[in-house]
Amino acid sequence: MSSTYTTHITAGPEHIDILGHVNNAVWVQWMEQVATEHWTRDAAPEHLDAYIWVVTRHEIDYRGNVKQGETVTARSWIPQGPRGARFDRHMEFIGPDGKVKVAAKSTWAIIDKETGRILRVPPDVAAPFLAD
Repeated sequence: MSSTYTTHITAGPEHIDILGHVNNAVWVQWMEQVATEHWTRDAAPEHLDAYIWVVTRHEIDYRGNVKQGETVTARSWIPQGPRGARFDRHMEFIGPDGKVKVAAKSTWAIIDKETGRILRVPPDVAAPFLAD
């Protein structure tokens, strides 16, 4: 099992679309927020200084709606080691009813801040995200 990150997010008025629920674009913003929080929490300080991550792909399944004032539990994990420069990150947003409202998989690539180039994920960068 991989290292997981869990947090809670409450939908505010700025997150709600004309249909009265969290807008699809907001879910993508929350995905980036949760991934960044996980990276910041578990990465070594020298890795935070040396690398950044960019999304290369999102796959999102919208399974339900969340309304203003409702809180979702966001859970993120990386189920397997990197493939070259890339990691797949999985995410679920669970509503107050206990049901998954959004399930997603994002592919992230690592970039060396100094050179601006994509590189293979170093084993010591991956390690904190692959063990509980």
